[in-house]
Amino acid sequence: MKPLTRLVPAVVLTALLLPAQMSAQAQIAQAQTPATALPAAWTGARLATATYVILDPQMAGPNLLGGSDQTSVLDAMRRDSGNALKRRYPGATISTDATNAGAIRVTPVLNTPSALLPWLKLTARLDLTLPEGDRVSVGQEFTLWDVYQHRAEAANFVYDQLAQRLP
Repeated sequence: MKPLTRLVPAVVLTALLLPAQMSAQAQIAQAQTPATALPAAWTGARLATATYVILDPQMAGPNLLGGSDQTSVLDAMRRDSGNALKRRYPGATISTDATNAGAIRVTPVLNTPSALLPWLKLTARLDLTLPEGDRVSVGQEFTLWDVYQHRAEAANFVYDQLAQRLP
């Protein structure tokens, strides 16, 4: 009997791998900045009614994806991070006007693992810059397997997890 080999699209694997590394970096950043050092403007009430501008997503780490797969992942990061914020804060506004001085600027970041192996982790992070200039990062690690299990909803899963960590 011949062993069965399953092929998984690179875009799915990339979506799974990137969030785990990002979250590790976010946790490191959080460990370096004690919770008492959070900006005074960083409140649930403010975030719930804020205007957010989603900036161009960033991928860090080895480039494990080809051109169109990487574009698909970056598009999903932009779209689904904004959707996760809107689900977390229904009163918030997601804007495309990057010149809006009162908006919180959000950069989705994904740190990829060294290879596409299910037990490796990727880190997903949201870097938020408040209008006053203060920066806060929220991140979490995910195994590629955890992300893969969500298939087409992988980015939604990752950014919903991050949004739940916000006040």
